[in-house]
Amino acid sequence: MEPLNRPVVLITGAAKRVGAVIARTLHAAGYDLVLHCRHSTAEADTLATELSAQRANSTLVLHADLADLSALPTLIDTTLSHYGRLDALINNASAFYPTPMETATPAQWNELFASNAQAPFFLAQAALPALRSARGTIVNLVDIYAEHALAQHPIYVMAKAALSAMTRCLALDLGPEIRVNGVAPGAVMWPSDGKPYADQEAMLARTPLKRAGAPQDVASAVLWLLRDAPFVTGQIIRVDGGRSVTV
Repeated sequence: MEPLNRPVVLITGAAKRVGAVIARTLHAAGYDLVLHCRHSTAEADTLATELSAQRANSTLVLHADLADLSALPTLIDTTLSHYGRLDALINNASAFYPTPMETATPAQWNELFASNAQAPFFLAQAALPALRSARGTIVNLVDIYAEHALAQHPIYVMAKAALSAMTRCLALDLGPEIRVNGVAPGAVMWPSDGKPYADQEAMLARTPLKRAGAPQDVASAVLWLLRDAPFVTGQIIRVDGGRSVTV
């Protein structure tokens, strides 16, 4: 595909972990990318250099704090100025940490809802004209805990539940021009602050497939929703080895 004829995807939180794997997977499938990051500038630039070496002029790195609502339209405007189109939005960026009821603060509420619910909604709003023109797609990275309690994480769970509800609502409101779906990972990558080995083993023992997944499993589901599922909207695909049936 020639430049400007290749589909363009904006991925939030694309610099590392699952976001970077999604980026590599979509790039290999022929998509041009906008890689959003907040603090992970070095990682985002390294990823962009790697992908640009494979295909020139195929990546753009944009920095923004997604809690800053005024920055969200700028992300879309800059994408359109650079590529002239936007075909898909992947809401991947997410804050995650415990907030026990006894010590939870309004600041924690605001931070967790900003990345997990508020930014995906208003970024999608800013992208509406471009996505409608492209008959594009939105994919939200949810969590199997949007439907289950996670001890000591009430605010995170509520925020992901809001994102799950948003996925269904926008699928109804934005069709037929825009498809909106979600991917809900299970144990595909442990939190960056680690998890005790015994807890990991106990969790996997309750999973029907008896093993952890990989970020590539999530990325493959995202690619399927973008490219190979034209009659799928309003769905949340659980990529969890069956864990959601036993949680």
